[in-house]
Amino acid sequence: MTVPAQPAGTPQDPPPTAPAPRPRLRLVVVPTPGPALLDERAPVHLLVPGRRPRRLPPPPGPRPRLDQPPATETPDFGPTWSRRSELPDPQAVGRRLVTLTLEAFAGRRPVAQLKPLVSPGLFTALSERRRPRWCSEGTAPLLVGAVRVCEPVDGVAEVSAVVRRGGRAHAVAARLEGIDGRWRCTALQIG
Repeated sequence: MTVPAQPAGTPQDPPPTAPAPRPRLRLVVVPTPGPALLDERAPVHLLVPGRRPRRLPPPPGPRPRLDQPPATETPDFGPTWSRRSELPDPQAVGRRLVTLTLEAFAGRRPVAQLKPLVSPGLFTALSERRRPRWCSEGTAPLLVGAVRVCEPVDGVAEVSAVVRRGGRAHAVAARLEGIDGRWRCTALQIG
């Protein structure tokens, strides 16, 4: 093969050269704003994207109205607050409360059976027959998932659970307060 001749007066292409070397990357350490670590030898826990760090439950705080005299010295015979040590397991009580409430809403149990478990004001609200449609309609079974308990102060437990029915998930939350040595539900929300 022959190379075609270049016409006279046209510049020739320069021979190909190696690409220019790239500048080297440097690592620049930027100081993090904020206070210094108390102990430089202590391990630092890094956050992994997409995963939530595990949080420890907060310690129970003081219970309001503890400065009242003991029940033996009070002249009235009203309800008295109970300490956590005097109360049963809140998780079992919370599961029972959620199950009984949803069964009552579905019409499988009389609402009057909830009276010992809830406060008088909440019982009045539950007796008014206002309930979510998913509770009262349908024949699919109600499946109560894991019941989670948080105790913000001594003698108070906040319970949450996920209830499944017909392929849908619904949230249930309740506040339990220790009154007269047993848990009573003072607030209930069904989503």
